[in-house]
Amino acid sequence: MKKEEGLQTVVENNFALYTQVLDRQEAKLRSHEIGIVQSIGQGIAKIIGLPNVQSEEIVRFTGGSLGLVFNLDPEEVGVVLLDSSDQLQSGTEVRRTGKVLDVPVGEALLGRVIDPLGRPLDGKGIIRTSQRRPAERNAPTIMDRALVNVPLQTGIKAIDALIPIGRGQRELILGDRQTGKTGIALDTIINQKDKNILCVYCAIGQRSAAVAKLIADLENQGAMPYTTVVMAAGEDPPGLQYVAPYAATAMAEYFADQGRDVLIVYDDLTNHARTYREISLLMRRPPGREAYPGDIFYIHSRLLERSTHFNDKRGGGSLTALPIIETEAQNIAAYIPTNLISITDGQIYLSPILFQKGVLPAIDIGKSVSRVGGKTQLPAYRAVSGDLRLSYSQFEELEAFSRFGTRLEESTRLTLERGQRVREMLKQKQYAPMPAAVQIGVMLSVTAGLLDAVPTAKIAIAEQAIAQAISTQLADLCLQIENGSVLTDSDRDLLLKTAKTAISIVVKDLPKDSKDIKNSKNIKE
Repeated sequence: MKKEEGLQTVVENNFALYTQVLDRQEAKLRSHEIGIVQSIGQGIAKIIGLPNVQSEEIVRFTGGSLGLVFNLDPEEVGVVLLDSSDQLQSGTEVRRTGKVLDVPVGEALLGRVIDPLGRPLDGKGIIRTSQRRPAERNAPTIMDRALVNVPLQTGIKAIDALIPIGRGQRELILGDRQTGKTGIALDTIINQKDKNILCVYCAIGQRSAAVAKLIADLENQGAMPYTTVVMAAGEDPPGLQYVAPYAATAMAEYFADQGRDVLIVYDDLTNHARTYREISLLMRRPPGREAYPGDIFYIHSRLLERSTHFNDKRGGGSLTALPIIETEAQNIAAYIPTNLISITDGQIYLSPILFQKGVLPAIDIGKSVSRVGGKTQLPAYRAVSGDLRLSYSQFEELEAFSRFGTRLEESTRLTLERGQRVREMLKQKQYAPMPAAVQIGVMLSVTAGLLDAVPTAKIAIAEQAIAQAISTQLADLCLQIENGSVLTDSDRDLLLKTAKTAISIVVKDLPKDSKDIKNSKNIKE
């Protein structure tokens, strides 16, 4: 009886609560603006009606397809389609949503492959997030920014030693087609494993097969758990490709606002610029240089200015950007490359000539620069980077003269041989990031002349021996270097002694000609 009475009491209370809620409800009339599709083009639609629609507002077509308001003309509204136009035709109804483009953000995006609207593409089910953010957002003010002084290690010797990147920096990667631009970005993402840095990879206009291979590589290297892949493939509507980098940046900013360090890769902004040109021409906007619209610089500057290192009041997080662009016939003075070079804080240029010679990664040290410089570098690098850059620059200058077949002085010949070994040392396989301490040990070895006894074809073997010896025998010193300690003279001597022992074993095991035997005796002494 008591149970029945209790159940009856609960029912009566719920009924009273529902009655109160219903009494407070009042029927209200809501007006909905409905437009009509006048014409459909390649990725765009012209609409009549919607008198109060605003620029960059999202509209919804019958059937659920979305569009982004792009043009507000007196007689019609130009809309960029964010979904396929197969189901759309003249006369289709369009409704306002009253919202700008926003995307889901949160921890649930990590390890997932999504499109710019946050819809999953990896077949792992629905992504459940509690927050959404506008894709477009004003760049942080000057007072919200802090100095870029914390290094972001790429694991690539040529970059970490000579073109250092800091957290919050914008470093451009440019080069001709198929020179390894994406490979550098991929290695950088892989090197962030166990470094508490989250990564966002934004593919713009890439082939689906190429992006699928990249995702597989990230999974094989264990990088997907801290990475989000935002994909707008080449077969997707131009509007989706256009909004992709802004959406990816909004997702990355969520983590940066929480005080975390984030790396975002835009691959690539050349396709983004071409997509924007295509949309603008279809919308009958006035063309400018190379048929690009007049605001082509602005669409990239407002994107890249969102990357920075926040001060302590904003949480102390950072958003580091690695935009990628493609040059044609090594022309880095073209319209889009010069625009982006002027926006970013430095560039890494990949030379097709070095690529053809088998120098991988094909980084042209002379044309690459980091405008933040050594301020972001681990202090230990300063003991080797200056000598390394000087010897490599001298080698490149002398190499051009040596091709004429003139007789060379002994000092010139030694400089050329040392430079050849520096070039061999800067070569690095993909998916093989190198810790900072090992990099410094290898560079010290080559600048000190310890590798002069090793044939250039065997430099990789000697480098591997040095790396193994330093990692196993000098674990405490490696940890000190990683933590930002200055390289003292005793530390330098210890690294050189360990490297010398490792090299002597390698030299002893290698077949040598008479010249190499003489050099090997010198190094053993």
